[in-house]
Amino acid sequence: MKEIKAIIQPFMLEPVIDALRELGGLPGVTVSEVQGFAKHRPPDAEGRPPEDPIGYAKKVKLEIVVADEDAERVVEVIAAKAHTGRAGDGKIFVLPVDEVVRIRTGERGPEAI
Repeated sequence: MKEIKAIIQPFMLEPVIDALRELGGLPGVTVSEVQGFAKHRPPDAEGRPPEDPIGYAKKVKLEIVVADEDAERVVEVIAAKAHTGRAGDGKIFVLPVDEVVRIRTGERGPEAI
């Protein structure tokens, strides 16, 4: 199993989710509103209000756990649909998942996804 974490622009969420739903068989997606900063401050960081001196960028984080064989196509869909070609499009991380437990039923492993 793999966990896919994608940090994307908020305005790209709907097209990404729509494309993921078209894949079929996707167990689910967790979506969180997040903020952070990259190596370089954005060009509009000058003149930020004092309560935001770092210049955090608002992003959306998607978290998806899938079977190993589905991971690459999920990554491809996210990358294609979240792409604008501008700085700040985001990143995708793919991590191994050792275990999944469905709390309601106690199922473990791939059946619990």
